[in-house]
Amino acid sequence: MMVKMRRSITKLGLIAFLFLATILSSVNAQGLNFGNGDSDEPIEVYADNGIEWQQETLTFLAKGNARAIRGEVTVYGDELRAFYRELSSGGTEIWRLDVTGNVRIATPGETAYGDKGVYDVDNAILVLTGKKVRLLTLTEEVIADQQIEYWERKQMAVARGNAQILSDDKNLRAEVIVAYFKNDRAGKSVVHRVEAFDNVNIKTAKEEAISDRGVYNVESGIATLTGSVKIVQDQNKLEGCRAEVNMNSGISKMFSCANNAGGQVGGVFNLSGKTKKKN
Repeated sequence: MMVKMRRSITKLGLIAFLFLATILSSVNAQGLNFGNGDSDEPIEVYADNGIEWQQETLTFLAKGNARAIRGEVTVYGDELRAFYRELSSGGTEIWRLDVTGNVRIATPGETAYGDKGVYDVDNAILVLTGKKVRLLTLTEEVIADQQIEYWERKQMAVARGNAQILSDDKNLRAEVIVAYFKNDRAGKSVVHRVEAFDNVNIKTAKEEAISDRGVYNVESGIATLTGSVKIVQDQNKLEGCRAEVNMNSGISKMFSCANNAGGQVGGVFNLSGKTKKKN
């Protein structure tokens, strides 16, 4: 079964926009009025087992290999569901959107995978969950064992549970990774800052860095590591309380714990096959 309608949708950010646009428009196609105006952009909703408007439970449901298409954006899932409420003014509004089972959200540049997606319309928060949640872009891959969240109003994405960001020969891993977005000069949303918490591990082609917390400045290419910091290159190792790792040049700097007793930088260097220690 297929439904097609032309509606305009307020633009959100990244995946949140894709998820909201397709499903909200599919509900509009069933005849609900959410005051979104008119648009020439078509919305198509397909489902093998039918599309239902359950007025008693205030729910819209598309079941069986469901997919919603708007331009170059497609949302796939075994089931698409929208929950709405009636307003005192006589209108209606959606407050929650769900997609479950083999979830995939695809555009020409990004694809997200999960077992379930939930969009909180009131707070503009999208949460993708599953055993292995993935977000693929043209240059990076984000992986998490628990969930990936997108907070549209804060322009922030959060990956939780053994989270990783893979890019070329670089690998950032931590229990929680937070990415902050901003608009560039062309008006495109780009990541400008990344924060990593707990069991932080950064690997490049030349070295590995370990710490409790890390902050990565995308423009400068510098990752600042704090806590119990270790940097390992071949058989050489540096230890301290703070380090700066330049992901572009490969140059690392280790700093002492200035406010702690005995807070010197420690290093172990392998010279000519012999191990020497320097404090």
